[in-house]
Parts: sequence; structure tokens; C-alpha cells
Amino acid sequence: LQMHANSRADVEEAFAGDIVALAGLKDTTTGDTLCDPLRPVILERMEFPDPVIQIAIEPKTKNDQEKMGLALHRLAAEDPSFRVKTDEESGQTIISGMGELHLDIIVDRMRREFKVEANVGAPQVAYRETITRSQEQDYTHKKQTGGTGQFARVKILF
Repeated sequence: LQMHANSRADVEEAFAGDIVALAGLKDTTTGDTLCDPLRPVILERMEFPDPVIQIAIEPKTKNDQEKMGLALHRLAAEDPSFRVKTDEESGQTIISGMGELHLDIIVDRMRREFKVEANVGAPQVAYRETITRSQEQDYTHKKQTGGTGQFARVKILF
């Protein structure tokens, strides 16, 4: 198919430099090279940058849970700069992309093409603190203000 803005025309062949679209290819992804099997062309593999922003996404209803998973999987398969993962600590679904507009378009496409309504927001931060070495502390409290006063000794070992 030869693409012209919002119209298209069938063509029998395409040459180097032509921009065309192919329908019905099931085993190709972005970055694949199509050529004559008798004269293979080997091009350098395309490198895609790592995503720079991430947001948490969750379906608005239980019914949308499975549809959202399928939609995100299909969108990630066609866009190599878009990634989906599940945070092991929080259980949240995290989507990553090249900017806010990129992720807004992904969420909008999910709504329009896959009929999935979703809530988005900042990912939860898993705060983790731990004691890394032993520590011993000894404190003596003395307070005398006339009368019996106060005295305490605390010794703690971590």
C-alpha cells in the first residue's frame, strides 16, 4: 500500500526509498528488514533508547483487568520504546515510555482501540530501611528537683 496522508493506494512493487505499508504480516516487528530471500540484506539492528518516565496504571473495573493486560501486551509489541512491568513489591502495573505525551497516547489508545478504562498515577515507592551493623547505646537519666527525683538507666543493643 502506498500511503498518501489519510488515503492509500495499492501498488504492485516498491523500490529503495519508497515508503509503503504492508498489511497482514504477523511475524514482523519494528526494526525488521524485509528482502528477497535469495539476496538477503543484513542491516545493523536498530537500537531504541531506554524509557525516561514511568507511571502506575490500574483498570477502573475488575472486568477491564484481563483486557488491560492484553492491550498493554499488544501495544508493547508494536512500540519498542514502550515497556510494561509489574512491580514485585507493590504489585502495581508500571508502564514506561519516552515522555508524558507518549504515555498519554498509550492510555488513550487503550481506551479507544481496546475499550479499557484505566486510572493512572505515580508509582508507589517501596521504603526499605534496615539495621546494617550492630550498635550499643547506654543512657543514664538523672533529674533532681528537690524531693525524690528521677533516675533511670537504659542500655540497648542493636
